[in-house]
Amino acid sequence: MAFQGKTKKVQQQFDTPEEMYLRGALPRMADAVSGLWIHQGDVLRAYAEEHQDTHDLALELPTGTGKTMPGLLIAEWVRRKAAGPVLYAAPTRQLADQVLTTARSEGVPARLLVGSHHGWNPTDETDVEGGEAVAITTYSSIFNSHPKLPKPRLIVLDDAHAGEQFVGEQYGITIRRREAETAYLTVLKALQPFLSGLQIQRLQGAPDPGAHHQVRLILPSVDPDALTQVDAALSGLGDSFRFRLAMIRGGLASCCVYLSYGGIQIRPMIPPTFENPVFSHAGQRVYLSATLGSGAELERAFGRSEITRMPLPTKTPPRSGRRLFVFPDLAKGGEAVSLTKSIVSITNKALVLSQATTANAESVAHQLAGEGVPTFGKEVVEHGLSTFAKAPMGVLGLANRYDGMDLPGDDCRIVILDGKPDAASLQEKFLSERAEASAANAERLRTRIVQGAGRATRGPNDYAVVVVIGSDITRYFSRRENQTALEPELQAEVQFGWDNSKGHDAADILANVRTFLDHDVEWREGGEPLVAEFREEAVKVEAHGAAALGESAGLEVEAWELAFNEDWIAASQRLEDAARAVGTGGDTTRGYRGLLLYLAGVWLNLGAEGEAHRAHARELVRNAAKASTRGTWLKEMKELSGAEEVPLAAADAVAVNNIVARFTGKLKANKVKEKLVEMRDALHQQEATKYEGALTTLGHFLGAEAAKPTGQGRCDAAWRWNSSLWMTVEAKSEEHSDGLLPLKDIRQANTQLDQLATDQGVDHAPAGSPTIIVSDRLTVSPEHAPVANPNVYLASTDVVRQIAGDVEAVWSDLLASGAKYEAVHVPRRHVQETLAENGCLPTQVVDRLTQERIRPSE
Repeated sequence: MAFQGKTKKVQQQFDTPEEMYLRGALPRMADAVSGLWIHQGDVLRAYAEEHQDTHDLALELPTGTGKTMPGLLIAEWVRRKAAGPVLYAAPTRQLADQVLTTARSEGVPARLLVGSHHGWNPTDETDVEGGEAVAITTYSSIFNSHPKLPKPRLIVLDDAHAGEQFVGEQYGITIRRREAETAYLTVLKALQPFLSGLQIQRLQGAPDPGAHHQVRLILPSVDPDALTQVDAALSGLGDSFRFRLAMIRGGLASCCVYLSYGGIQIRPMIPPTFENPVFSHAGQRVYLSATLGSGAELERAFGRSEITRMPLPTKTPPRSGRRLFVFPDLAKGGEAVSLTKSIVSITNKALVLSQATTANAESVAHQLAGEGVPTFGKEVVEHGLSTFAKAPMGVLGLANRYDGMDLPGDDCRIVILDGKPDAASLQEKFLSERAEASAANAERLRTRIVQGAGRATRGPNDYAVVVVIGSDITRYFSRRENQTALEPELQAEVQFGWDNSKGHDAADILANVRTFLDHDVEWREGGEPLVAEFREEAVKVEAHGAAALGESAGLEVEAWELAFNEDWIAASQRLEDAARAVGTGGDTTRGYRGLLLYLAGVWLNLGAEGEAHRAHARELVRNAAKASTRGTWLKEMKELSGAEEVPLAAADAVAVNNIVARFTGKLKANKVKEKLVEMRDALHQQEATKYEGALTTLGHFLGAEAAKPTGQGRCDAAWRWNSSLWMTVEAKSEEHSDGLLPLKDIRQANTQLDQLATDQGVDHAPAGSPTIIVSDRLTVSPEHAPVANPNVYLASTDVVRQIAGDVEAVWSDLLASGAKYEAVHVPRRHVQETLAENGCLPTQVVDRLTQERIRPSE
């Protein structure tokens, strides 16, 4: 019998991927798309002419305007050059399946390599290795401890803007207490050297009510013995954590630990992808992204020091459909949930996207679904959206899924954004809530919102309603700098939606939604022209601090690579350089600069080769404290070896001295306890007189001289820690969470510190003194926000109650100590430590109450 076979056919080469497509080189199927959009052709030509040898390249293709087709055509064009294997990676298995379907329709030879490599078809592997087909895979198949994919000529990374979630968090261990309490308590025990006895007790016991304890940063490397204990604890957690530990164990000393009552996350801030042979040894990495901001989010998410941006060659990006934004929290009369439910009832088909847990997201879906309307959860989309998409009605609730879901046309016409997606991980929570470094998360947050809003507008003629619910996300859109950072088209839609929600009756809003969903002549002649007018006036402005963060990113990536390899001195120098670059962003990036300086100090101290290094390390830590306007997290950090004790801030010292003095007199414990209970009860009420009195009581227990000033227009409570720090509090406890903060409240608050200074016979209040408006109306109209003085802040009644709860804990401890010391003396050190551990030093209280400044950043 003669041998059979065939020689390998040499495939025709083309100058560009676009030419390959237009010349009919691909055996496209009947269900393939009709042709390339103009902007897709522009991108393909620009890639071939200018960037086919660029090592790291990001292509901007706005959501809903078709990223998959250009990505597949680039992959196939490169494969035909026979220069090595080609991989196309999607964030999830579901998306990989979608890409494979598209590849087959468009005639691109592709093989699916997902899941365990033990289940891969050997022929498929050989086809990919030999360059006969493109591998369609997932991020997790690349970013793991032992990737089995071949080292490629090219990796195309789809939805790269989701890199932090699908790459950054691969390089770390996340222990969720509700899912693995034994593992949580095991690691918590190893972290005891960094915690006080009271803190350990609070974390081991009932849920901790204090917001200031939500996320705490620990750097195990500052205590070698504790680092060994942490390593041993992690090693003993079992198979469920074994592979993630393998990703970071070699550089565990460089990892940060983020600790909260609900979980523990251990990871480097920037993933060490340089250790991954598939990713780092690829000839080229192409990142397909919906947004290319200047804050260098891609560099940090993928651990690359430089990624070249190739924005759309066209001046105006293609429109990805029309969205009608609705803000129920701004509607007249409140009842935002009821209005949202009425909107959903128009079609009985909606997608709910929430940052909350899966259980909470599905609960919101149940709440918004009408009687007889089915609800769906994450299990429905694990293998595709078809079940929900084909259902005649239903509400789908998903948590942290802002990418990779296509619901075009009548598949879904209503998307609900439930809450601001700015804290998907403990690292993000720490950056935004503790380190005042939310600028570092800003690009990621903006991308999630843009992506979420575009889930149901998948083409230029598509349309959908986007309902924005929750005071935090409504407040986000109220800030002009957040709106202007969006593309002009989206700016116009947001502004149009804001104007047609603010102060309108629910009936009018529902009528507008119906008109939009009909999408007939009434919308085209009455609504569309108005959106177009907004569009003509809109101009995109890069977010504050974005350029500085962009300059810093490459240095940060290099610094974390050096730290992962324990080259501490060089790592510290790079991070100090990065902090210098970040500093050019002004106040917007101060918190992030402070964090970088602190890490640089810790690293330099670890590698110190003499006293000069150690002295500079201590200087870096001091500079970190100066840079951090709200640096209370620094007080929680373990001191560097040989560091001098940091003196208390003047206001904190005053508070400690005042409380110690109270114990030198005839303090009646029962009377104090009664007063604490009375204060707590009053702060749970809305009645103004009782609430204002409780604020004065709270100030007393915080070691301040507290009173309600008399006279017209005075604040409801004034707290003074001598001449070191003052705080005026204006209580609006009767205001509900719906609607906007009235302009009169802002104007009233603006004058209160000056009035207090006049009453005290001085020219002005101490530097850094804030005015706090306590209200559950946490959204301010964009035109009213600039009226506020820079030192005027908004805080919810819930935050005040949390502080009061912590004050009760402080005084319960002190009274018990007072009994021990016969109520005539409580050591000053004990008072200081108890206040600090409960977040009740004046500087900590200011930190907790000044998270939301009303006036926009300059």
